[in-house]
Amino acid sequence: MLTRTTILFFVFVALAAASADVHFKSPTPDLRYRAPQLASAPGMVAVAFGAANSVYVATSKDQGQSFSKPIKVFETSVLPLSRHRGPRIAITSGAIVVTAVTGKTIATGPHAHGLPSDGDLFSWRSTDSGKTWSQPIRINEVPSSSREGLHTLAADGKGNVFAAWLDLRKKGTHLYGAFSSDAGATWSPNVEIYESPGGTICECCHPSATYGKDGAVYVMWRNSISGDRDMYLTSGNSSRGFGKAEKLGTGSWKLNACPMDGGGIARDGERTITAWRRGTEIFMAEPGQSETRLGEGKDVALAVAKGQTYAVWVAGTQLESWISGKREVLSTKAAFPTLMALPGGGMLAAWDEDDGIALRHLP
Repeated sequence: MLTRTTILFFVFVALAAASADVHFKSPTPDLRYRAPQLASAPGMVAVAFGAANSVYVATSKDQGQSFSKPIKVFETSVLPLSRHRGPRIAITSGAIVVTAVTGKTIATGPHAHGLPSDGDLFSWRSTDSGKTWSQPIRINEVPSSSREGLHTLAADGKGNVFAAWLDLRKKGTHLYGAFSSDAGATWSPNVEIYESPGGTICECCHPSATYGKDGAVYVMWRNSISGDRDMYLTSGNSSRGFGKAEKLGTGSWKLNACPMDGGGIARDGERTITAWRRGTEIFMAEPGQSETRLGEGKDVALAVAKGQTYAVWVAGTQLESWISGKREVLSTKAAFPTLMALPGGGMLAAWDEDDGIALRHLP
């Protein structure tokens, strides 16, 4: 059992103004902070991450220059945190919403990956800026159908929240989702977003989603059709469902395996911008257009702030950034980065480091 002192163990180092760095240092080697995710709203920035079988949230009221001590949202028996699994977080209409796949029994077998055999997607919400948290609500209606542990969460800031996940309720892997119109207090019946004509989408690449100003939610995932593991996009809402899926980019990735790598998505006005990996390279693309090569690497994240596009990805152990065409090395030892546009402008990046989680402001 973790002591209160261990749970609240927190170290941050604040550097000057716009280039401030924040570091959540893991208290012990066997209690490693992992898989950070970011959310923002006017007046608040929040980061969620996992450690062992628990999820924590810390909040900031100064654009991410400093953070509160992490608060434990929940503790469970099995919490997958590998390969883009782990918690997701959103801020909307007076509430912080956290989602995660958890279970009671660990799966066995050659491809178990430490996943729960009975994994379900749950949500928690806080209406007091992350100080206290509600009891969990199960989002997937069919028990254990989200046991692959890969999902995404999006919010529009007006109380609408959307979750999508890789679902195993039928033969093959399908993409399912659910909506909430009351900031995560309740969830709609599950809706099937996409069923591949090949019988399964890519089995272990995380989906991505974002809301547009038009009120629609835009969802991206890696498909599996005739041996091609390419990225696809659709959009929809809670009343009309989802439209026809569209392939992104002009090339294809022929692969008889799962790359365990999704991508990033953002809306900039009427534009949908996506970034993803094909082979050893990172590309950016808009629907119906040719892709733009950003560099070599994996695990790309994407965001847009005031018309400026940001992307970060890992090349070896090095974290690289692409800001409207300009490249920079952010860290020499990083994994699984994420990005979030800040309410006051600029961007915040977070990533795994050996001794915890690092955050850095980008101009």
